[in-house]
Amino acid sequence: MFVNVPNALTLFRIFLVPLLVVLLLTKLPAREYLALAVFLLAALTDWLDGYWARRFKKVTTMGTLLDPIADKLLVSAALISLVDLQEADAWAVCIIIGREFAVSGLRSIASTRGITIAASRLGKWKMGSQIVGISLMIMGGKLDDIGLWRRTGRAALYVMTAMALISGVDYFRRFLKPLLACEGDEEALQRAGASAKTQPAEPDTRLRKTAL
Repeated sequence: MFVNVPNALTLFRIFLVPLLVVLLLTKLPAREYLALAVFLLAALTDWLDGYWARRFKKVTTMGTLLDPIADKLLVSAALISLVDLQEADAWAVCIIIGREFAVSGLRSIASTRGITIAASRLGKWKMGSQIVGISLMIMGGKLDDIGLWRRTGRAALYVMTAMALISGVDYFRRFLKPLLACEGDEEALQRAGASAKTQPAEPDTRLRKTAL
């Protein structure tokens, strides 16, 4: 079934994204603490849905495809909000989000070829670095008395950027060649089908010999 517990947790994580943006960009009292709580709750569901799916054998193709999308929405929304708050560098966020779009495109192409790209170990480490880095940047403006929180958050942002690039290159290194091979096989089959249609039929000489 589509709506099992892991998929429901993934959908819940998606529904938390607008709430996180509202908390970050409004002037509510203690908004940093509330935003951090929502962000960490969403990150917890990311771990929990994967654990539940593996533990109770609830892994589905839809869940495998939907889980990375939920992660990308959460991270992208948080980082864009932090750029608006001047807690994150726009160039680094552009690299991270650009990598997410590139890997999502690779997953979409692979799914049309019957290939499901699950999260790799590097991808999971990348997500872990993003959770730590975004948490530090959310609290940077609230707890920054001597600049330590902001400097730590920026350092974590640069680590996130490096991890995003490394894991993105790893995905393309492992899956681009098989996808290009599938594309070449399909083109060969199409050319073979086209040549078979245009090839003239052999004349039937049996009737001619009978008439003679």
